[in-house]
Amino acid sequence: MDLATLIGMLGAFGMILMAMTQGGPISMFVDIPSVLIVFCGSPFVVMMMYSMGQFVGAGKIAGKAFMLKLDDPQDLIAKAVELADSARKGGFLALEEAEIPSKFMQKGIDMLVDGHEADVVRATLGKDIDLTLDRHKLGASIFKSLGDVGPAMGMIGTLVGLVAMLQNMDDPKSIGPAMAVALLTTMYGAMLANLFALPVSAKLEMRAGEEALNQTLILDSVLAIQDGQNPRVIEGMLQNYLAEGKRPVPEE
Repeated sequence: MDLATLIGMLGAFGMILMAMTQGGPISMFVDIPSVLIVFCGSPFVVMMMYSMGQFVGAGKIAGKAFMLKLDDPQDLIAKAVELADSARKGGFLALEEAEIPSKFMQKGIDMLVDGHEADVVRATLGKDIDLTLDRHKLGASIFKSLGDVGPAMGMIGTLVGLVAMLQNMDDPKSIGPAMAVALLTTMYGAMLANLFALPVSAKLEMRAGEEALNQTLILDSVLAIQDGQNPRVIEGMLQNYLAEGKRPVPEE
């Protein structure tokens, strides 16, 4: 579970709800026509921008903003060094029974065991990296589109409410409900965009970068193992993927 995403979202909604309750009952901020226009209408508009499969799949991709557990790069480096040491001692066949938690690394090692050339390994794993990045970017773009559409639908709701209000200026009782639609749709659109859609889009873009970095680290480690490089050399090379503060301090 990504606590930053969960706590941030719940905290933002919580602060807004607390502010709402200070002005009166929370029910005055609930308007069914506004809900229909923004929260039901916006997804339908976004659906028009993508294929049905892409739109439906966005829900699964969004889960990565909350639940994705990435491999620790330091663990990946340690495993790569361990595999390199085994390969130097017993050849690639010695890696066949190795326990590898990362499926992507397992795929690369399986290719070494099967005897594929370095160019084939690089092309295959590189293609996997590109496709993974594309999937993440697609999910991020869908939620960014939702973040753009939400306020626009809120503006449409505002216009609907204003038209209804102007059409019934001779009936004072109708002015209040019409103004509620006009104002609440704008608020709902802003909330949909800024408290959900845009933060999820940004988190998915960040996840794409993190996962691509891990997979590139694995690709370099697999190619280095195939090239027969010294495990210590491989370790030093892969540590460049770590943030400077996480790199081991050289012994003097």
